Amino acid sequence: MAEEKKKGFFQRLFGGGDKPAPAPETADEPTVEEELPADIVLDDVVEAAPLVLPPDQEIALEEAMHEAGMLIEPNGPGELAAPAEPEAPREPTVDEEFVADIILDEVVEAAPLVLPPDQEIALEEAMHEEGMTIERHTPRPPGEPPAGPPEATPAYIEKVEEQAAPEPEPVPAVPVSPAQGKKQGWLQRLASGLKRSSDQLTGSIAAVFTKRKLDQAMLDDLEDILIQADFGVDMATAVTDALRRDRFDRDITSEEVRDVLATEIVNVLDPVAQPLRIDVNHKPYVILMVGVNGTGKTTTIGKLASLFRSEGKSVMLAAGDTFRAAAIEQLQVWGDRTGAPVIKKPAGSDASGLAYEAVERARAEGTDVLLIDTAGRLQNRDELMGELEKIIRVIKKVDPSAPHATLLTLDATTGQNALNQVEIFGKRAGVTGLVMTKLDGTARGGILVAIAKKFGLPVHFIGVGEGVDNLEPFAARDFAAAIARTAE
Repeated sequence: MAEEKKKGFFQRLFGGGDKPAPAPETADEPTVEEELPADIVLDDVVEAAPLVLPPDQEIALEEAMHEAGMLIEPNGPGELAAPAEPEAPREPTVDEEFVADIILDEVVEAAPLVLPPDQEIALEEAMHEEGMTIERHTPRPPGEPPAGPPEATPAYIEKVEEQAAPEPEPVPAVPVSPAQGKKQGWLQRLASGLKRSSDQLTGSIAAVFTKRKLDQAMLDDLEDILIQADFGVDMATAVTDALRRDRFDRDITSEEVRDVLATEIVNVLDPVAQPLRIDVNHKPYVILMVGVNGTGKTTTIGKLASLFRSEGKSVMLAAGDTFRAAAIEQLQVWGDRTGAPVIKKPAGSDASGLAYEAVERARAEGTDVLLIDTAGRLQNRDELMGELEKIIRVIKKVDPSAPHATLLTLDATTGQNALNQVEIFGKRAGVTGLVMTKLDGTARGGILVAIAKKFGLPVHFIGVGEGVDNLEPFAARDFAAAIARTAE
């Protein structure tokens, strides 16, 4: 068995081909050809960079090679060892794997072996069967000592010190009111949701602004950073103009730049951060949800229904996305969850007719809020935008003042295309407010600032997650602090 294992090892190592070698009729001694490859490889390694190992590692290597059916003779030809007594298979110990890793490091650093791909794969497979792990490490810097045992590593020492350190004294809990807890929870979610945007933004700013005087080159770099983060040219110009006016040719830090950026963001967003107010004089208060495919209209409707129900309002839902059967089922789930009735028809039905019936029924039942879903449509499809205009005309036949709010859901990950969506939907559907979704899925959250600066439409809600509580009224200062990573 040891002989067959040995022959299989070198056959895989030196490309013995796919066909298995015929089994010998009798157990002969290894031929010269079988010993020769091992001698060549061993001689090449030893001649290129003789291994000088500590006694304990040399013994461990000899034991490992002996188990593989080989003997170590540094200055003589290699031989096949006598067949060892069969032993029960066992997993290699941590010490054996650790020694194998060190030995491999020493060989690679001293004299890297460059093998053909097939031989390299065969070597890895054979060593894996012998219970040795192969890890490719980068060479040590000159002068750095070789790796030591685990007990000598900084990570191990730190772990031991942490375990031995005394436990800190418990900090008394500070009472937090429910309102404060909800506020803090939302700020944490907002900061977490905007982390990709804030990491990208603050990292780029820190790379440009050091403790030195502000010059034109730094301002140009900052303008590029803000444009790449989708803040838009107008916003980027406003920030750089403010810095040029107040701090040019003076020492400035990245923290000061972020403070100026946050201030300019608040100046742009404060006027548009308006809550969605339900006019009780309109029953039902009709809200039409519009937007392109995949922006989260149906999910946003469900979250709004939950919000309005928590405020004590009666809510009705209309499954106006009749082109997508899953949207009807999804809205029904939200209706069941929030206790709101759902007006629906089979998939493929006329959406404008369904909207008409929903308004009539909501009026008859004295419902406070009617939320109408619509099918997603690209803003550049004229025939689909025409269908949306038809839905609005039909709604007005029941209530000339309706829809009382037309909310456009925007996917923050679409970047600059969101500007075009706001423009087209605003002209064709009379958008009155915005809901920005998926801010947690982009590193370019500045698009909300660019939209606000260009169109000035109210931003009612933003979403930074899939949970029902991840849709909150938009607050400009919270958003600015989270994206520019500044203190509140």
